[in-house]
Amino acid sequence: MKATNPFEEINYGTPHNTVPFDRISLEDYESAMMEGMRQEEEAINKIIEDTDEPTFENVIMPETDWLLSRATTVFFNLTSAHTNDDMDALAQKITPLLTAHTNRITLNEKLFEKIKYVHEHQDGLDAEQKRLTEKVYSGFERNGANLSGKDKEEFARITTELSTLTLDFSQKLLKEMNAYQLNVTEKEQLEGLPQRQLEAAEMAAKEAGMEGWLFTLHAPSYIPFITYADNRELRKQMYMARNTLCHHGNEFDNTETVARIVALRTQKAQLLGYPTYAQYALSRRMAQDTQHVYDLLDTLLDACLPTAQEQVREVEELAREMEGNDFVLQPWDFAYYSHKLKVKCFNVDEEQLRPYFPLAQVQEGIFSLAQTLYGIRFKANDQIPVFHPDVKAYEVIDRDGSFLAVLYTDFFPRASKQGGAWMTSYQEQYIENDGTDIRPHVSLTANFTPPTKDKPSLLSLDEVETFLHEFGHCLHGIFSNVRYRSLSGTNVWWDFVELPSQIMENFATEPKFLHTFARHYDTGAPIPDELVDRIVQSRKFQAAYNCIRQISFGLLDMGFYTRQQPIDEPVEQFEQKMMQRTRLLPHPQGCCMAVQFSHIMSGGYAAGYYSYKWAEVLDADAFAVFREAGIFDKETAQRFRDCILSKGDTLPPMELYRRFRGKDPQVDALLERTGIASNK
Repeated sequence: MKATNPFEEINYGTPHNTVPFDRISLEDYESAMMEGMRQEEEAINKIIEDTDEPTFENVIMPETDWLLSRATTVFFNLTSAHTNDDMDALAQKITPLLTAHTNRITLNEKLFEKIKYVHEHQDGLDAEQKRLTEKVYSGFERNGANLSGKDKEEFARITTELSTLTLDFSQKLLKEMNAYQLNVTEKEQLEGLPQRQLEAAEMAAKEAGMEGWLFTLHAPSYIPFITYADNRELRKQMYMARNTLCHHGNEFDNTETVARIVALRTQKAQLLGYPTYAQYALSRRMAQDTQHVYDLLDTLLDACLPTAQEQVREVEELAREMEGNDFVLQPWDFAYYSHKLKVKCFNVDEEQLRPYFPLAQVQEGIFSLAQTLYGIRFKANDQIPVFHPDVKAYEVIDRDGSFLAVLYTDFFPRASKQGGAWMTSYQEQYIENDGTDIRPHVSLTANFTPPTKDKPSLLSLDEVETFLHEFGHCLHGIFSNVRYRSLSGTNVWWDFVELPSQIMENFATEPKFLHTFARHYDTGAPIPDELVDRIVQSRKFQAAYNCIRQISFGLLDMGFYTRQQPIDEPVEQFEQKMMQRTRLLPHPQGCCMAVQFSHIMSGGYAAGYYSYKWAEVLDADAFAVFREAGIFDKETAQRFRDCILSKGDTLPPMELYRRFRGKDPQVDALLERTGIASNK
């Protein structure tokens, strides 16, 4: 007979009390979540029944969700990183129950009365206590606490349906992506593909019991294929498969799901007194309102569009030189001919760079960068349990020798993992009542190019940037130094959270950084200076085109969430209208971004995708300080740690930024970095 549920153990008996993945069963998740809900409702009732005057200490501060938070954190992290059919089924079963549980708390009138009382009587509270009180009060208010009886019932119905739909959206996308395979048995059809790509595809085919070469829609397979394959028809096939995901009218189709999610979010916002979901979301973001978002997007659009159009014309001209004057450039051609233009202009090829970016050395370089800037060290610990053999665990040690955090790394694609890259936490930093500093356990998850039979994992420059990006998020979690869990680490406003990540991307093309680790995986030779020079020179290549692409996603996001009525036309048609201003290439019928746009449908960025461009404004402006002082300047790094990385959500984001920068951010640094300042 099994002993207690691992989640119920105060101390797991593992290093740093890390999650004992090897001892957790599917039944443990369900049992802990059900018991956690019961315990939290019991704790809430104690708060309500307390006859003492409501205070910060007896209303705001009590941790009511200790067990529930433990179990849900691990469970939902793994449904993204390492899921299976049983976990997906449990997620479908438990999600509406969890939403109903949350609604019972946030819509509890007696509890909200106490929270409201503390919110109105803040004398004697320090700044961090006031910030937490405001966050709790606002959270309840924004989740329907001020609604009347029938409206509360409607709010609960909407949020329950939304939780199910967003989960359904993600599960369909993963399953349809995993279902697609391109099996090629004639090698002449694969001309142009790098040898490394061919070896990986051959290995994938063998593992699947197939002849020839196997390609999938996961980034390490798809991106090289669409960039290098000479066979235009196969490029088209791959492009159409990737860009029509969840838009085939089958069991994985997300069209109705998108329309319903947008309609429900609109209804939710209007119940709370906001005309649109965007106004609701932006009231708790740095942008504050839709006008500021459109001002940002329009400023960048006006600056970038003429240059982006010229950049597309340059690619088309090269394609016609190669293929004839009748050639019409299609979306499945752009990456292919763009790559050839980049090689022609700068003699830089991603495949030329990969041998200098073996994953182990990139990791060593990034860890060493953190040590140089912040004085921290990373020590592998194979005694820390992990949830998959690919996952590695590290202790993070501060410059004074004290334990700072646990970092998990999980780098390679697998069928059980969602696409993309992300940082998440298994334990967030906070300080217990007795003064014990609970240190964070954070995870860096990616889908990098895996090793082949004969070669280690060799990253593209884009993958190096992705590593730096997610590592920046990890530093935000690792350095957290606040009292309350809900204010710690990355628990900041959505349009501020990308600053710590995007500022790290700047190092990817800094020669001084590249020379610290970029060595040929086979010969050990350092990356040649002239190759680094070409990388730096090519940094602005098609920057305007890439900016317009991001703006188009931001406009689509705002188009969905500035509506006051449900979408009354096909989603694909609506999408094309929203993105028309940014259209640079023909639109193939059937392609639809929205039905696979996880960020804004299931990933937390609804009415917030502009955050990436806003964060670019912030990071370009902030990195200018590092450039002025020297990119490895410890004093600048310490100020960034003290003013931004360690503070979480303890102060308004703009105040934190001003403390570091000394002034408000300006768009000029971003325009200069992308080479389009002259178009302002």
